[in-house]
Order: sequence, then structure tokens, then C-alpha cells
Amino acid sequence: MTRADFSPAEPPRAGAFIVTIYGDVVEPRGGVLWMGSLIAICAEAGLSESLVRTAVSRLVSAGQLDGARSGRRSYYRLTEAARGDFAAASDVIFAAPGQGPRGWIWVEDPAEPEAMAGHGMAEVAPGLWLGPDHGQDMAARAIMRSPVGTGDWSALAMRLWPLAEQAAAYGSVIRACAAGDPVPDDPARALIARLRLVHLFRLAVLRDPGLPPEALPDDWPGEAARRAFARAYLALSPGAEARISAEFHSRKGPFAAQSAASEARRSRLALWLGEDEGRTAEMVPGGGGAIG
Repeated sequence: MTRADFSPAEPPRAGAFIVTIYGDVVEPRGGVLWMGSLIAICAEAGLSESLVRTAVSRLVSAGQLDGARSGRRSYYRLTEAARGDFAAASDVIFAAPGQGPRGWIWVEDPAEPEAMAGHGMAEVAPGLWLGPDHGQDMAARAIMRSPVGTGDWSALAMRLWPLAEQAAAYGSVIRACAAGDPVPDDPARALIARLRLVHLFRLAVLRDPGLPPEALPDDWPGEAARRAFARAYLALSPGAEARISAEFHSRKGPFAAQSAASEARRSRLALWLGEDEGRTAEMVPGGGGAIG
């Protein structure tokens, strides 16, 4: 595959790719996208118009997208329920350094046990769940919290969470970002590359339970993966944002290349690279620099 494009052997799944587009491009710029723009961008990733229309219909049926017409044009935005999920995912994907868990949380007989894994929780014994304490408010019969540094958690963590699989997922991100190919000259290719990068990183980071560092192996690749993602995302952004302003349209007209929300994301990512490298990465033009 062409590493600079993060290209898989085959086009991405249409539904998953559309979710990535909304999360990375549309939500930070008002949340509404013209169907014609979506079809055009997906075509550049190898997805046909029929696949895109079918995927959008399924996302509407699943309660993730809402559609509206203005004249002959159709526009789609996330539903209110989906916007909450996307905001939570964005907080994880574009987190700044130092936003890790404050310790551990124990939950007994949760009201919705089927949702506990989504909070990074694991069932230690019937009805008793353990997970990282991110300040979440859970309806439960009893809650106990343990601060960071209160014991040796590594053996228990290896037994309760698939840490080897998670490390492998982060390794995939690092390898994809470390090939050293030049950033694409073409803004269209830069945008597709950034969308594929976000999709790859999202698959890895959103399944990470986010355990306290005391429970992780010494060679845990999570921070290295975040730095690799930040470096590549910032290098691709000038070209990608030029393409966004040229191709994406809402009811009000063309998207802005940047918004307050997109600039905040870039600023948080730059913090992973240190002041000098972060500033340099944000200034890389669409045709220069290297990924990795």
C-alpha cells in the first residue's frame, strides 16, 4: 500500500468511512453536509455512489443520521443521540496529554451491565466490575474509588483486559505512520490520507480501556501511537483543509478550511510533540514534510 495514503488493499467500508468523515470534518464545521459532497469525497476513496447512498440509508435507519431537503439537494447531519457519542469519541481521539484516569473505580450491580465494557470496565466477579476512573457517573448500588498508585495491578490487568491485542492495534498505527513517505502534494490525496489515518487510529484508541499506567507493561505503545498519529495528522492537515474548503458544502455554502473546533483539535495534538516540533508540524505545507 502507499503508506502516505494509509491505503488498505481494498476501499474502506462505506458506513465506517462516512462515520469518520462526519467525525473528522463535518461536526467541527457545523454538522450539516450536502449529499453531493459526501458522494464526491467517498468516490476519491474508491466508494461508488450506490454504496454511499445505501450506507447513508442504513445510518438513517440506525438513528445516526437525519436527512433534510432544500430544493433538489439532500443534506444530512448527526442525530442528537449520535452527536453525544461522537463528542465522547472525539474527546478520546483528540485528547491532550495528561488526561488519563485518576485511579480505579469499583461498581457493584450496575443498572446496565451490558454497557460496562464501553466504559473500559471488566467483571471481576459476578456483579462486581473494575475499571479506570475517568470521573464517570454510574448508576450502581455501591461505588468505591481507589487512587493511582495504590498497589500492583499489572497481573490483574493482564488477566481482565486484552492488553496484547490493544498493543498490537497501537503497533499498527505506529508502523503506518513511520514509513517516511512524503505528504501528498494533491490536497484531495491529503484529505483521503487524513481520513484513513483517523479511521485507523479511531479503531485502536476507542477500544483501549484507558487503564492507569501502573497496570500497563513498561513498553506500552499507547503514547508512541498518539505521538505518531499527532505528527501525521498535523502534517496532512494543511492540504486536507484546502480540499475541505473547496469540496464540502452545507446549506450555507462551502465549509471553512478551519473552525474553532478543528483548531482546538490541532492544538491539543501539537502538545504531544513538544513545543518546537508541534509548531513545526502545524506549519508543514500540503506538499512538504514527511509522515513519520
